[in-house]
Amino acid sequence: MTFDLASRLAERRAAHLYRQRALLQTPQQPEVVVDGERLLAFCSNDYLGLANHPEVIAAMQQGAAKWGVGGGASHLVIGHSTPHHELEEALAEFTGRPRALLFSTGYMANLAAVTALVGQGDSVLEDRLNHASLLDAGLLSGARFSRYLHNDATSLAKRLEKASGNTLVVTDGVFSMDGDLADLPALCAEAKRHGAWMMVDDAHGFGPLGATGGGIVEHFGLGIDDVQVLVGTLGKAFGTAGAFVAGSEALIEALIQFARPYIYTTSQPPAVACATLKSMELLRSEGWRREHLQRLVARFREGAAQIGLMLMDSPTPIQPVLVGSSERALRLSALLRERGILVGAIRPPTVPAGSARLRITFTAAHSDAQLERLLEALAECWALLPEECDDA
Repeated sequence: MTFDLASRLAERRAAHLYRQRALLQTPQQPEVVVDGERLLAFCSNDYLGLANHPEVIAAMQQGAAKWGVGGGASHLVIGHSTPHHELEEALAEFTGRPRALLFSTGYMANLAAVTALVGQGDSVLEDRLNHASLLDAGLLSGARFSRYLHNDATSLAKRLEKASGNTLVVTDGVFSMDGDLADLPALCAEAKRHGAWMMVDDAHGFGPLGATGGGIVEHFGLGIDDVQVLVGTLGKAFGTAGAFVAGSEALIEALIQFARPYIYTTSQPPAVACATLKSMELLRSEGWRREHLQRLVARFREGAAQIGLMLMDSPTPIQPVLVGSSERALRLSALLRERGILVGAIRPPTVPAGSARLRITFTAAHSDAQLERLLEALAECWALLPEECDDA
């Protein structure tokens, strides 16, 4: 008996769902070289344009010169360096919480938090459109796992009535494929009413949202009594790498003691923490980045409406254009690339069947002129797009 991988791969190709890696040959920036071709990219999560910022680069170089290039061991052995500790303290202050804990990836942070907090006999309730890492964490926790209707506090309330043991409600802050915001005030109210904890993964909210870039919790004016477990990633608006969980003293100590993805892995390079400290300083002090992003988003939505594009209800830098079938989404992406514009086609199983889309994202590094070039190309390509097919 052998694994028939060839058939599985062929089926994926036939369904227009095959994924391929593009080779980026420049730093993260609006104008990139991909697979040897110079393109204008609208598909990066570097929302504030910090991934290639000279001060962040210098901080990482200086950090590597002082602290070396490897973490060396897990945080609990000898891998918890001074830059890691300073970054955790800065993240705690930034989020207005007693403590924060650093992780190497957002996937690990989500897996660690959920599996450390709930297990057999407990309940975990998640939004149907949560990120894959959150859904995987719920399934792997061993707790009773249930998904409520997207952003629906009434649906959540019905599931909370049936929950048992310690109950954890989990939602994205900004949904990565739709760009819409979680209705946190309503969701938190239901969780509080039923004695449950709320966990928010604000990977795409930190930086773009909030008066100081503090994300969706700051945007809605909520606190630690509303959202007990706050997760953020550092590889998007922060422009570096890694993730964190912020919360109470007891929460962070519990994760240090019981979260296997934290305990059994090597710490991130200390130089990355040095770079993140600098990017956080820029994120907080340079409010023009958020303001410019908001102007770009408003202009894009205005222009897209004039073209007749179907957009999602998103106030964030994530602006998906609904296309329908996977074949049409791939075709639209290809037409744009012929005109020097790079936007990825998002297809099932990442999004539901029949809702394939172009996931357009903006960064503070994009200019007004680059946005207008995108709109012109979209208008031309949309007019050339074939009618809908039935193979979504």
